[in-house]
Amino acid sequence: QVQLVESGGKLVQPGGSLRLSCAASGFAFSSANMIWVRQGPGKGLEWVSGISGGGEIVKYLDNVKGRFTVSRDNAKNMLYLDLKNLYDEDTAVYYCAKCPTPDRYRSSDCIRTGGPGAQVTVSS
Repeated sequence: QVQLVESGGKLVQPGGSLRLSCAASGFAFSSANMIWVRQGPGKGLEWVSGISGGGEIVKYLDNVKGRFTVSRDNAKNMLYLDLKNLYDEDTAVYYCAKCPTPDRYRSSDCIRTGGPGAQVTVSS
């Protein structure tokens, strides 16, 4: 079955950087569109970024453009999100998901395996 395990979350200061990872298994990763979503304190899930199976299409939420970079290593079945110049409002639990397209998240047709996600806390 599909398994997606996020890691790399931590406490960072405003302006800081970190890399999130998502280990995927149980499906044909190299042909899957993958996304990152996040859930901030008291907020709903928000699509952040997505990447096509071959990596040729990447999409970003407007307010993370230029600060976040999505990438993947299909040989290792890994998805990454590099976050830099972090703001307080980037504080959230970040999740990866397998979706039909890389440009949005819908719970009805995306697969997120319900793990704890990666907690990113931006605070001084």
